[in-house]
Amino acid sequence: MKWQQALKDYQNYLRIERGLSDNSINSYTLDIKKLILWLDENYMVFSPIDIKEETLQQFIYHIAKVVKPRSQSRIISGLRGFFNYLIFEEYRKSNPMELIESPKVGRNLPDTLSVEEIDALINSIDLSKPQGERNRALLETLYGCGLRVSELINLKISDLFFDEGFIKVTGKGDKQRLVPIGQTTIKYIDLYRKEIRIHHDIHPSAKDTIFINRRGKMLTRAMVFTIVKQLAVKAGIRKIISPHTFRHSFATHLLQNGADLRAIQQMLGHESITTTEIYTHIDKSHLTEVINTFHPRK
Repeated sequence: MKWQQALKDYQNYLRIERGLSDNSINSYTLDIKKLILWLDENYMVFSPIDIKEETLQQFIYHIAKVVKPRSQSRIISGLRGFFNYLIFEEYRKSNPMELIESPKVGRNLPDTLSVEEIDALINSIDLSKPQGERNRALLETLYGCGLRVSELINLKISDLFFDEGFIKVTGKGDKQRLVPIGQTTIKYIDLYRKEIRIHHDIHPSAKDTIFINRRGKMLTRAMVFTIVKQLAVKAGIRKIISPHTFRHSFATHLLQNGADLRAIQQMLGHESITTTEIYTHIDKSHLTEVINTFHPRK
């Protein structure tokens, strides 16, 4: 079996069996491509079936010189998953990555915006321009529903169930979940839809897409990043933020105001509660408040 064929089969497996999105598949296979390139550059002739731990260890030593521990850990995890797939398909009997340890990495939590900073960002939007109403509705949805940027740009009009107080969100692996939506977010989405969006010449591919660009097509991830970055500069916010900062702020603010961690997990669409804990860091003052409120010997 050649590397390119193994890579193609693995991509099909991730797409069909695992139901992963193209972005996730690209992330999973990028590390394998790095290994293939390294083997070619060093004139090493090994197939996915006969490559051994010693060679892979050399590759890990190489990448350790050029990437940070977190990236190194991700590459090791990606390769381990690939060789587990080969075992599953009975191409190999053992995983050569099994004994290769990942470097210890700490939790690198992103910045959180305060409610005042979020208000400042939204208030810096120029509502005199047509895209102003769109951008306000966009940020209100990011923060109000805790969406990933990919979930935001793919949100459909047919996904809105305002009478019931929910929206239907398609997350990682095309898994769908219902997320509650507040009246403030509903108000600004409706304002954008009924006053601005209807005047656009909408491309057939985006007829059901809520947030569209000036050409009537679906917004890109890069465009949402640009909108957030420009508004942060305009609002005088010096933190390093991205669309994901709103998701992190959504979860953190809910937790600080007494929301249940399991409920937050469901709204964010996390399979593991451990993932939710990473997004929802809490300070010691909040922990003290929890003890003083709920423990019988407070």
